[in-house]
Amino acid sequence: MESNIKLSDVKTTLKKLGYTVSLFENKEKAADYLDGQIDGSSVGFGGSVTVKEMQLYERLGKHNKVFWHNYPIPEGKTAADIIHEASCAECYISSVNGLAMSGEIINIDGRCNRVSEIFYGHKKVYLIVGRNKIAPDYDSALFRARNIAAPKNAQRLKLKTPCAVKADKCYNCSSPDRICRGLAVLWTKPYGCDYEIILVDEELGY
Repeated sequence: MESNIKLSDVKTTLKKLGYTVSLFENKEKAADYLDGQIDGSSVGFGGSVTVKEMQLYERLGKHNKVFWHNYPIPEGKTAADIIHEASCAECYISSVNGLAMSGEIINIDGRCNRVSEIFYGHKKVYLIVGRNKIAPDYDSALFRARNIAAPKNAQRLKLKTPCAVKADKCYNCSSPDRICRGLAVLWTKPYGCDYEIILVDEELGY
């Protein structure tokens, strides 16, 4: 994130676009907030290093019914089962790949369950954004999602793609393991769902 970008300005922009926005100085305070807000609910998680770093699955799992295919799959179920259950949850939690100062929220996905769940099907969606995800404008945010977040995630998942070798940029490959298969942009808050953006003033995830 460029040094001249202020999270308070990002908060103001997002609120004008219809989102509820909460701002925290670190991931611990943000996790405490979510732990207090979500209680006795069903919660689905999108694939997210940010969620893992905040230990939200473990914390919310103590008093909510949680579904995350990136966590060890319960015996007798498959990842597909967990993804389906997450799609039916009351709440959905995900990070983002890029957020423009102008308010566009950008995500790139391979299976596309995460981008699908962000768009529709839940009573409330929480999107967690570390300061490293914020870019000055739409083009910069899209560049970050494609050339920073996606290659690092491909490398983390040990995929056989050109971008995973150095995690340096998108090669627009035709690999069977290609991770960037769907692009989703939220221009403003969609109808029919409560969205809350959790801004965290430290680096989180990719």
